[in-house]
Amino acid sequence: MQEKKNAERKLESFRKLEGDYEDLQVLIEMAEEEDDESLVPEIESAFAGLKENVETLRLETLLDGEYDANDAIISIHAGAGGIDAQDWAGMLMRMYTRWCERKGFKSTVLDLQSDDENGIKSATILVKGENAYGYLKNERGVHRIVRISPFDSNARRHTSFASLDVAPQVDDDTDVEINPDDIRIDTYRSSGAGGQHVNTTDSAVRITHIPTNIVVSCQNERSQRQNKEVAMRVLKSRLIELKEREHKEKIDELRGDYGQITWGNQIRSYVFQPYTMVKDHRTNAEVGDVQRVMDGDIDYFINEKLKMR
Repeated sequence: MQEKKNAERKLESFRKLEGDYEDLQVLIEMAEEEDDESLVPEIESAFAGLKENVETLRLETLLDGEYDANDAIISIHAGAGGIDAQDWAGMLMRMYTRWCERKGFKSTVLDLQSDDENGIKSATILVKGENAYGYLKNERGVHRIVRISPFDSNARRHTSFASLDVAPQVDDDTDVEINPDDIRIDTYRSSGAGGQHVNTTDSAVRITHIPTNIVVSCQNERSQRQNKEVAMRVLKSRLIELKEREHKEKIDELRGDYGQITWGNQIRSYVFQPYTMVKDHRTNAEVGDVQRVMDGDIDYFINEKLKMR
C-alpha cells in the first residue's frame, strides 16, 4: 500500500508539472498576442516555480536504491574534542531534527546518552517520511565544527568532531539472519524524563553484534521487551546498511570500521569563526549563512551530493 501511495503521489506531481507547463505556454502566448509587457513578471515567476519543481522531481528519480524510499535511522556520536564535541553532537541532533520539521518528516528519539556537563555522547533517531533514507544516506560521515569554544575561559578557537551513521528502517520480516551466538544483550536503567517504570527498572537494552562490533541501544519504550524489539530492528537496519555499503554477500564476512571521528575524515566543515562558512568537502558546495544551516536548511548539500550521480 505504501508503494502504491508513493507511485500515485509521483504520478500526481508529474501531471501537475504538465498542467503548469501548459498554463505557462498559454500565458506567454497571451503576452505575445496582446504585446502586454505587464505579464512578464508573472511569466518569470511561473517559470521559476516550474523550473524548481522539475528539479525536485528530477532529484527524486535519483532515489532509486533498494531502500531509498524507506524511513531512516540516524545515529550521532560525539568524537574528538571533549565537552565541545558533545555540545557539537547536540547541535547536530537539533539540526537534523529541524530538517525533519522542514520536510514534514516525523522524528522519534530511540536512544539518548546525555552528558552530565553538557551536550550528548550519542543519540539514535528514527526519521519517518517518504525517501527519508534516500535523502539522508549521503549525510553519513564525520562532521567538523570550528568555533570559539563557549567552554574555554580564554575564548580560544576549538575544532570538534561528531559522526553520523544512517541506516534504512526495515520491516520485522526482512530476511536478515542474526545468529544468537553473535550478539550480546545488556540491560541497564533508562535515563530521561521518566515515568511509571522508566528510571526504576533495568528496561533499557543494549545489543552488541560481535562480528561487526555494531552496538545499538533503545530506552524510550516502556518495557524491556519493547526496547529489545526496537533495538533488534535497528540492528537489522545497521547490518543491511553495512552490507549494502560494502557490497558483500554474507553479513558474517563484514567488519565494522567507521574510522576515527577526528581530523582528516570529515565530509563537511561548519566554521563559525574567524568567518562563517559551511563547506561540503565531497562536492565543494558552500553556504555562508552557517546559522541557516544549523536551523535545518541542508537540502542544498543533500541535493548537490545526489547530483554527483
